[in-house]
Amino acid sequence: MPEYLQKRFGGRRTQLFIAVLSLFIYIFTKISVDMYAGAVFIQLALQWNIYLAVVLLLSVTAVYTVAGGLAAVIYTDAAQTAIMLAGSLTLMGFSFAEVGGWNALMEGYGNAIPSVRVPNSTCGMPRHDSFHIFRDPVNSDLPWPGVIIGMSIPSMWYWCSDQVIVQRSLAAKTLTHAKGGSLLAAYLKILPFFAIMLPGMISRILYTDDVACADPELCEKICGNPVGCTDTAYARLVMELLPAGLRGLMMAVMIAALMSSLTSIFNSASTIFTMDLWKSFRSRASEWELMIVGRVFVLVLVVVSVLWIPVVQASQGGQLFIYIQSISTYLQPPVSIIFLMGCFWKRTNEKGAFWGLAIGLLVGCIRMLLDFIYPAPLCYEEDDRPGVLKYVHYLYFSILLSFITLVVVVVISLATEEPKPEQLSRLTWYTRFDPVEPKEQVFSVERSTRTLEETTPSSSSVSSVQSQSRMISALYWLCGMERRQEGDNPVTPPAPDKPACSLEEKPHLRLIVNTNLIICLSVTAFIIGYWG
Repeated sequence: MPEYLQKRFGGRRTQLFIAVLSLFIYIFTKISVDMYAGAVFIQLALQWNIYLAVVLLLSVTAVYTVAGGLAAVIYTDAAQTAIMLAGSLTLMGFSFAEVGGWNALMEGYGNAIPSVRVPNSTCGMPRHDSFHIFRDPVNSDLPWPGVIIGMSIPSMWYWCSDQVIVQRSLAAKTLTHAKGGSLLAAYLKILPFFAIMLPGMISRILYTDDVACADPELCEKICGNPVGCTDTAYARLVMELLPAGLRGLMMAVMIAALMSSLTSIFNSASTIFTMDLWKSFRSRASEWELMIVGRVFVLVLVVVSVLWIPVVQASQGGQLFIYIQSISTYLQPPVSIIFLMGCFWKRTNEKGAFWGLAIGLLVGCIRMLLDFIYPAPLCYEEDDRPGVLKYVHYLYFSILLSFITLVVVVVISLATEEPKPEQLSRLTWYTRFDPVEPKEQVFSVERSTRTLEETTPSSSSVSSVQSQSRMISALYWLCGMERRQEGDNPVTPPAPDKPACSLEEKPHLRLIVNTNLIICLSVTAFIIGYWG
């Protein structure tokens, strides 16, 4: 994705800016959150220290990520998806049977009030609008205009321009396969509403005093977090409700879900750092060097993320989902606007994109720092935060931040020079069918040949490799690097590839995919309308 920005706008600063920002977003909203969520479950299941659980989770995850790369990550993700679906749907059935069915859930949630509460406060009280998506636009925790617009903008970044997601689509065989994968993900995305969220609400009904604890001292004893124990709702349901065999299955489900996310993030973060940052300073770096740098960087990323876990644990009243959404609305809207404008407005140029991104992120970072300096008060405390925090909801701030970025991009782009033709051809929605220029093919062949010459070992390096010990040989194999044996034929430059026609689709497959898109959108509209 940073490479696309470099091709679309030219220059290097926007590409480097996005690369660095993506790595910070991974730390704040992905790696630390995933590690904490997995550690909470392991802590509840095995009564281990949370940081020991983190080390265990990382150790298992790192082994096959380092050894297998993207292919191993994708194959294990596919297998883990089947396990997650089976386990979560099974738990959904057990939880509804335990609570007494749908009507019992609707009636019981409003009465799930903990026995120990802070007097004369709202602590531990369920919200009266808990079963509504569209809530009061002023006084609610999730105002409906913010949900519709403010949450959609960061979601565009995640689903359309995040390296973790896009890397999957770019690995598809054809455009139709990429569309089909996205649609399958959309269908699966409907299931968590029924298989995860509703069972989590049932957990509050069944284990009210634990999940909905409202007294800081009591919460500290229950889950080790004085600001609340709502993050343990699903894990507690697993440990308390399921029999031994199914409990083991669900533990595998939870760990698989977290490992799946972590492996994807590690692989994408390593790609961004090595290809967009490291190669900017060492353009002739060998494949071996890039591999070593990528692995070491993942370790650094993990250490920083572990150090960030206490912040995740204590923020936003102990609600992990709210923490993720708030940080996303501070950092991701400017990136979404840059990609949208680059794809759909030809006049967007490098200066407009860079300064829109820089100013938008400056404003977003200021709000994020204020959030950390002045955390949200607990239910029994008075809210004495600055007005920008007290009265401007983070979802409304997302809309404001997007508007500021959009204005800066438009004004600066119109005030400066137009983009060059090579910055538009095949790089915007309107020019995606432009023919491939012959010079691009020549450049591709020259680049392939030059890269081959740089990476093909000389005779001296071949003999050097042969003399290495078996331990070094095993290290090569573990990291996916092949050793050249004596007598192997030298590699010849590959023939120039034909221009890729990746946007062409078979008509009947395209019809199937488009029909499924309409069905998926219809189901989504019905769910939103029914629960609105």
